[in-house]
Amino acid sequence: MRDRVAHAYRQARERYAELGIDSEAVLSQAATIPLAVNCWQADDVAGFDGDGAITGGGILATGAFPGRARTVDELRADFDFARALMPGTKRFNLHASYLDAPGRTVDRDAIEPRHFRSWIEWAAHGGFALDFNPTYFSHPNAADGFTLAHPDRAVRDFWIEHGVRARDIAAAMGAAQHAPCINNLWIPDGFKDLPADRLGYRERLIESLDRVYARPLDPAHVLDAVESKLFGIGSESFVVGSHEFYLGYALTRNVGLTLDAGHYHPTEQLADKISALLPFCRFLLLHVSRPVRWDSDHVVLFDDATRAIMGEVCRARAWDRAHLAVDFFDASINRIAAWVIGVRSTYKAILYALLEPTRQIVAAERDGRLADRLAWHEEAKTLPFGAIWDMFCERAGVPTGPAWIEAVATYGRDVLAQRA
Repeated sequence: MRDRVAHAYRQARERYAELGIDSEAVLSQAATIPLAVNCWQADDVAGFDGDGAITGGGILATGAFPGRARTVDELRADFDFARALMPGTKRFNLHASYLDAPGRTVDRDAIEPRHFRSWIEWAAHGGFALDFNPTYFSHPNAADGFTLAHPDRAVRDFWIEHGVRARDIAAAMGAAQHAPCINNLWIPDGFKDLPADRLGYRERLIESLDRVYARPLDPAHVLDAVESKLFGIGSESFVVGSHEFYLGYALTRNVGLTLDAGHYHPTEQLADKISALLPFCRFLLLHVSRPVRWDSDHVVLFDDATRAIMGEVCRARAWDRAHLAVDFFDASINRIAAWVIGVRSTYKAILYALLEPTRQIVAAERDGRLADRLAWHEEAKTLPFGAIWDMFCERAGVPTGPAWIEAVATYGRDVLAQRA
């Protein structure tokens, strides 16, 4: 297998070199581009601070494939196994509901960095960084679909305190890992049917967010981002934190803006927004997902939409300003396989973007040779990308081709099936 991969790579390298593309430089760069992997794929977004069931907040994991992670240790073991099958520089993305406080009840407004100390130690041992998210769902104070924009000040105060404490936890993670932890805020607030006072809810949200972000924190430790949504389950008619709302908030408060591939109208593409926002936003956080008819968070594939996202980031030379994270949860298939497919697909798209004959495409556009521009886009699709991908995996020490599939099947039989 190794000889076959090496032989195919030599031929592919020569083909790309003819176009002025240095595949060795591409492989080196791709290996350093970080991708945050979502913890919530392993356990269907259940978390560890409740009864294991998602309650409210516009979140729904569908399916009942056996073997979801039920404890902190099981989730960590699943990721340790999965990341050995994923190339690239991985980060791990935690929600606040995944605290490690066995035998204790710690409410969301009382969480502290010590409740995530074991996560920090685990990540340090594994050699990867952590990102964080406050959890504004699956809680009695979110049962009616409102949190930071809630009409009841006591409820708002509860969730504001949660947001403040989440920032402290993210800062502690960043300090421990000597690199910023991205703290991403998303809330489900909205109405199933037509609202009467849209502005009132948005004014309350502004006030709440300002209180969450009131205390300056070291940007070397934590980077704050806000995430919009078009609609959600139970908020089909009105979402307080829309794209326009959070764009305005991010620009006026100097926080990052999160763009989720599934949080827009089905005819909108996340890739189209990247170059429009980069000149103005402090940074972008791109949640790579795969919507099917709506924000259904399907496993990421090496598809046109994902390639377009990475192509835009690459052409803008924005790998340092457009942070990447996968965001999906599928309970209908083997959850480990979902993780591996999603991450490998995302890295395929990153590598594909880096291997694009951009010089020829840009030159054709600059010279007005628009037919040539289109032709180069099409010619790029049949370049020997697969051989470069196999070498990327080979050098990362992870399986090439479909070899990983049997490894996941074995783990499913030996580990996941025992949890049923």
